[in-house]
Amino acid sequence: MADIVNEETALERAIALVHAGQPVALPTETVYGLAADATNGEAVALIFEAKGRPRFNPLIVHVADRAMAERIGRFDALSRKLAAAFWPGPLTLVVPLAPEAEIHPLVTAGLTSVGLRMPRGFAARLIAAGGRPLAAPSANSSGRISATTAAAVEADLGDRIALVVDGGPTPVGVESTIVKVEDGRVRLLRPGGIAAEEIEAVLGAPLLRGEAGGIEAPGMMRSHYAPRAGLRLAADAVAPGEALLAFGPKRIAGADRAVMVLNLSPVGDLREAAASLFLHLQALDRSGAPVIAAESVPQTGLGEAINDRLRRAAAPR
Repeated sequence: MADIVNEETALERAIALVHAGQPVALPTETVYGLAADATNGEAVALIFEAKGRPRFNPLIVHVADRAMAERIGRFDALSRKLAAAFWPGPLTLVVPLAPEAEIHPLVTAGLTSVGLRMPRGFAARLIAAGGRPLAAPSANSSGRISATTAAAVEADLGDRIALVVDGGPTPVGVESTIVKVEDGRVRLLRPGGIAAEEIEAVLGAPLLRGEAGGIEAPGMMRSHYAPRAGLRLAADAVAPGEALLAFGPKRIAGADRAVMVLNLSPVGDLREAAASLFLHLQALDRSGAPVIAAESVPQTGLGEAINDRLRRAAAPR
């Protein structure tokens, strides 16, 4: 089983494992990631193997600074503007892959573009100290609920990796927002930890929406983030035997007979709801209820990311 080591004492061991071509589970501000050297094909293959992830699904490359990012991807004025506004932080920029980039082709799944993000915290320290960009999808079995605690990572992947770095619960709780910058336009590929409205305010223009075709970034598969139980969205009543994922101060009919009730935010705060989402889904999934009924969440701000995760979690598998 994996060792769980506090982030204050884990850096040297994490560097040694990355340099040895092994994946390491680590905290980021969004969710826990399963990180390996993005330039080492064998190390990247171990990420796919540990997660059971399809190899046509690309990985985000995490960088220490803008200079490292610009050695990997080709940045234009819009890309630089967004990086200056939101890095370090939960924004992934999909840009053309630089011809001289040393990223292994497994990372990009054969695409001519690459997703880049500059994280905060332990992940940033590891990249800077180790000197390697890290490919790092969420640290969970492919298609399942993302982990926001070290314990959740260990319970899922503990028999497949050597080290889980414990940085406590992740503060954002959902994955990064992903935008693609191409030909002077910015397209939203995946809502996430930065609301679309914040990005539009920086751009001074609306984001393009709608998928251009195919999988261009992580998190775009129709079924993703899924509990083992069924998930019923926009529920107006709880059926016998169901668990309830609640939101806000008012309950739907039948909440008193739910197997378990967990509230994303009793006061209706979307940031609190995002931080609670995956942890609550995991707990409700463990309740033994065959179906989780989910109350409606507003579509504004971070609600767009929450609803995206819920729709994919409820999709046919």
